[in-house]
Amino acid sequence: MTTARTSNARSRRAGRARRGTGDQLRDEILDAAERLLVDRGSVDAVSIRAVAGAVGVTPPSIYLHFTDKEALFFAVCSRRFTRFGSALLAATEGVEGPVEQLYALGRGYVEYGLTHPEHYPVLFSGHVDPTRHVEDVASLPGYQALQLLISVVARGMEEGVLAPGDPAQVAIGLWSTTHGFVSLALTGNTDHLPGIDLRGSADAVLRQAIPGILSAP
Repeated sequence: MTTARTSNARSRRAGRARRGTGDQLRDEILDAAERLLVDRGSVDAVSIRAVAGAVGVTPPSIYLHFTDKEALFFAVCSRRFTRFGSALLAATEGVEGPVEQLYALGRGYVEYGLTHPEHYPVLFSGHVDPTRHVEDVASLPGYQALQLLISVVARGMEEGVLAPGDPAQVAIGLWSTTHGFVSLALTGNTDHLPGIDLRGSADAVLRQAIPGILSAP
């Protein structure tokens, strides 16, 4: 009997040991929270208890890593924006010239949205107010992704290949165009169109938008 109890206790300890700790547990919490957010569609529909249950820990374990639910989902969105920004940066690797980089960023943006349809809404659904968590908005991963686009536009203006203007305003215009295309595609608004090639259509959109900001010959 004692041997059986000892064996059971060891099994329980082994089970607990397999669960992540420290940074690993934090990542597991973020993974679970993001899955639940994608499945349920809003932060309000996801409780800390549900996240804890999905990870296999108690709710107090969540609070060891995040002060409250909003802090948890701010971290979820920030991590997703960091990955999004990395994908955009990778899209420009080896691409020379600001105009070519704008096309590369546009294609990279569309590709990320189309290949991560469940995660794209996490980026832009306004699940949390980021200003509650940082003092400097420029430090936000989402802003850094936008800043990459702004910097390419600014360089194009400095080199004279793009028409003069406010780089931020031009960048937001390009972002809005690309975001609108991805949103239409992901919400099924293009599904009924026969034989549509989404990536080809995205290229057509970029070929219309980017020439409109080029400098006059």
